[in-house]
Amino acid sequence: EVQLVESGGETVQAGGSLRLSCAASGFTFNDYAIGWFRQAPGKEREGVSCISNTDGSTYYADSVRGRFTISSDNAENTVSLQMNSLKPEDTANYYCAAEYLVACSSSWFYYGMDYWGKGTLVAVST
Repeated sequence: EVQLVESGGETVQAGGSLRLSCAASGFTFNDYAIGWFRQAPGKEREGVSCISNTDGSTYYADSVRGRFTISSDNAENTVSLQMNSLKPEDTANYYCAAEYLVACSSSWFYYGMDYWGKGTLVAVST
């Protein structure tokens, strides 16, 4: 059974940090690009960051570049998103997704993802 399970979401004060994790199972982790989307209440889903396990490429949305860092642990089949200097506008449900055999770029967020997680809630208070 394919699974993407997110964890690490919680409520944090503005300026704080969180680390989200996406644990993958049921597919060949090294063949996929895996990344994060987020969706705030009443807003459209937004691509946040991705990392390709095929070529190591990464990509960050302008809104998070310089504050968030994505990493992949192939031994643990886990992708992590380190989020620093959090802002209230980062508040959203964060979803992990995987797409087969692609590199990461701004285009990645427009592909039809092969697999999705169920999300983890990040709330940033003022």
